[in-house]
Amino acid sequence: MATAVRIVEVGPRDGLQNEPHVISTAVKLGLIERLEQAGLRTIESTAFVSSKWVPQMADHTQVLLGIARKPGIAYPVLVPNLKGFEAARLAAAEEIAVFGSASETFSLKNINCSIAESLRRFARVLEASRAAGIRVRGYVSCALGCPYEGDVPLTKVAEVASRMFELGCYEVSMADTIGVGTPGKTKAMLAAVADRVPRERLAGHFHDTYGQALANIYAALESDIEVFDASIAGLGGCPYAAGASGNVATEDLVYMLNGLGVVTGVDLDALIDAGDYICEALSIRTRSRTALAKRNKRLL
Repeated sequence: MATAVRIVEVGPRDGLQNEPHVISTAVKLGLIERLEQAGLRTIESTAFVSSKWVPQMADHTQVLLGIARKPGIAYPVLVPNLKGFEAARLAAAEEIAVFGSASETFSLKNINCSIAESLRRFARVLEASRAAGIRVRGYVSCALGCPYEGDVPLTKVAEVASRMFELGCYEVSMADTIGVGTPGKTKAMLAAVADRVPRERLAGHFHDTYGQALANIYAALESDIEVFDASIAGLGGCPYAAGASGNVATEDLVYMLNGLGVVTGVDLDALIDAGDYICEALSIRTRSRTALAKRNKRLL
């Protein structure tokens, strides 16, 4: 099992994209600053997508330009196509992420095109990114199940991940978009993908709909995966996957890794404070069990 893990914080993007009330740019920047202070070194900051489809990300340019960037910290942004890439480039993006799907139906619902067409789009984005010196990370949605098709063949999951890696993604994050995975299925999926993509180039992105995210991450750790996505306070969900809850809470992930002696470089108390900040701004209760337990302990 890994002695150190890199956490990709996706709260400012994945965590906030589905919130019903508009969040100010200032609050988003305040969250990013607090995540930096907690020690996170990769913070997915926004998405250069159509405000018609994802209104919460309408201020993407202001967010990216407003970050007081610090050395050693990456601020990737999500882009769906070449138009999104160009907008991100003009906002001085240094790293982007593209998101594909192992499910044909989900691809049509999520990005309005087939898997084949999505890969053609990504090829154009990757070519432009190389020319601009911008790193690209890839996501494969529905790696453990689809809200429309149910189980997705592992051959299809591995094929899409392989194509994204071959196109030039330096890392491919395998996403349990609707949180239906279990540890056994997680290990089987990663084994199938690792036949075509080196394990050191894979990451895990687990939603907690059925309460399996930490168990799946442990299974992925046992499968030699060393990079995991997480969302502060467990925020998030997918606009195109009804019932999907947020990603695993970053606080809960760090607590578990601390218990395993796995180094993350993240200060748990500062992380909990960052979660309190955004939950207060949203007028919601944190989904992090660790944050709730720590808060209750402080009150005793």
